Amino acid sequence: MTRSGLAWLAMWGLLATSVQAAPQAVAKGRDVKIWAAAEAARPAQLELLKSVVNIDSGTGDVEGGRKVAQILIPRLKALGANVESLPAEAPDLPENLVATLKGTGKARILLIGHIDSVFDPGTVGNWSFKQEGDRITGPGVGDEKGGVVQAITALQILKDQGFKDFGTLTLLIETSEERGSPGTRALIDRLVKTHDVELNLEPGDAPDLVTVWRKGSATIDIDVKGRPAHAGVAPQDGRNAAVELIHQLAVVDALPHTGQGLTANLTILQAGSRYNIIPENARAQINVRIREKADLDRVETAFREAAKTTIIPDTKVTVTRETSFPPLPNNPMTDALAARAQAIYAGIGLSLGTGGNGGASESALSHEAGTPALDGLGPVGGNFHTDKEWVDLNSVTPRLYLLTKLIMDLSAKPPKTN
Repeated sequence: MTRSGLAWLAMWGLLATSVQAAPQAVAKGRDVKIWAAAEAARPAQLELLKSVVNIDSGTGDVEGGRKVAQILIPRLKALGANVESLPAEAPDLPENLVATLKGTGKARILLIGHIDSVFDPGTVGNWSFKQEGDRITGPGVGDEKGGVVQAITALQILKDQGFKDFGTLTLLIETSEERGSPGTRALIDRLVKTHDVELNLEPGDAPDLVTVWRKGSATIDIDVKGRPAHAGVAPQDGRNAAVELIHQLAVVDALPHTGQGLTANLTILQAGSRYNIIPENARAQINVRIREKADLDRVETAFREAAKTTIIPDTKVTVTRETSFPPLPNNPMTDALAARAQAIYAGIGLSLGTGGNGGASESALSHEAGTPALDGLGPVGGNFHTDKEWVDLNSVTPRLYLLTKLIMDLSAKPPKTN
């Protein structure tokens, strides 16, 4: 055989060795003890999730939020955490919980989750926690009670393993995220500035992604003031606020309603008080999602310009803006955290994707403060904010393992900030 032939054989031998070694490298990457602990924790994890899902705790349901807290607080204290129940920073909201664990290391790691949902009181009476094949459903099961329960379970595993290599490990459980966190803004601002990294417990997107970008969210309020009149006797004396509002909403038609960029969607429409009275007042709320901050200014300007021209005489149009969260842009710090998470997932033979969506979260506030943030670390799910919300049972144990190992990895080597 020629030398070139021998060289080719040698090269093919190296390739074959590499292919055969690849599965062994993946298997070697698995932390056997943590994986076994994650598997063993599954029954208790799902039972805890069931107990909190089966409590109505929509944003503003003070009693419901407190009932959920009453279940979680004893578990957090049993972990050795210092648990603070802090008043909300806005009215008609339950308290926020801050659980803090002190370790022997230096890394300061912040976990953020929320127990408020978008569902009204009484929802659980008609739709509660249920397992259907490989899915569990229920109000807030994914967004985001599943993530909160996952975090508490991860902390339990770390305690059971005697892991204390972090400096400070903080879990914030807030109660107003679905309204843009009006009850926690100052608290979040303080916490993200005093930690090295923020891990967010929002659900992962299917098939198995972590979130590296998010849109910002805001609401444009359009209020129209008209004049009431008897709809049968003297309608001409009225000034129909509802008709004027419809004219103003032409701006919405000119904006995108779906996609990965700017979107604007009419979500609330109110007008009139009785069927036989010309409406004196009308109101619309337009939910705006943005990738770039400048887009929000552009949308607001369009509505304000439209308000200068009315088709119903003597009506007045007022435009206001309520900003919830800024956008979380693609950025190197988040990408670096995602790469670390992907390496951990590869150790159990799974592939972790990255992506983004129009759902806003606290991670954008962390990013704005200069603290690296990784989002979408909760169990994988979908159909959020609907009565078909679900979590993939197949993701529960791998995602618990991922969060636990990521905390350990970050404890050993916290990210460097700018």
